[in-house]
This record gives sequence, structure tokens and C-alpha cells, in this order.
Amino acid sequence: QVRLVESGGGLVQAGESLRLSCAASASAFRIIRIDTMGWYRQAPGNQRELVARLSNSGSAYYADSVKGRFTGSRDNAKNTVYLQMNSLKPEDTAVYYCAAEGVTIGVVTSQRDYWGQGTQVTVSS
Repeated sequence: QVRLVESGGGLVQAGESLRLSCAASASAFRIIRIDTMGWYRQAPGNQRELVARLSNSGSAYYADSVKGRFTGSRDNAKNTVYLQMNSLKPEDTAVYYCAAEGVTIGVVTSQRDYWGQGTQVTVSS
């Protein structure tokens, strides 16, 4: 099984920054490759939405609402993805989830997506 563990959430004021981290690990075997790692968020009463998506090759997609403020990065050797969030706004308040797609363990690439447990980000005005 693949496990994703997020960290770095918290309570900040508008205009401040936070950096989220998400590390992937497997219980029995080593993760060889993760095709895509991404960040999603879900605010109370809202559907989960994509925030940023980063491929293994380095290409990135960002939601329009975070472009220019959030920057994602990956450390493929550590199977870790980061989300640097600057100029935070109250509307960024949500639980942020990490996701991994196309996880290769040994010689097998899983067809399922894996999710972390989420980390709360709260931005006060």
C-alpha cells in the first residue's frame, strides 16, 4: 500500500505564506516512480478542487485562482511534493489534500489514485 502524509498546514493572516509538504511511501517495496503528484483542496460546503498538478518530468498545472501565488515542486528522489503558498487570501482556507497518480512499485504501475489525509489551512482576514 502507498501512504501519503501531508504537513505544513496552519493558521496564518492574509498576505502571509505557508509551505505544504507531502511525502509518499510504500509499506513493503520501494516506490520507483510517481507519474503525477498534485494538491487539491476542499472548503466547507464546496467540492474538492484541483489546486496544482505536477508531472514527473516537471510540467505543472495551476488553477486560475492560485496562479502567480502558489508554486509546486517535486523531489522525485524523495517521492515528495511541495506547495509554496504566498499572498494567502481568506478564500484559500480549506483542507488541502495531496494525491498521487501512476505510482510504480517494483515493475507494477498502479491504476488507482492515492490520497493523503489532508492538512488544514486557515487564512484570517
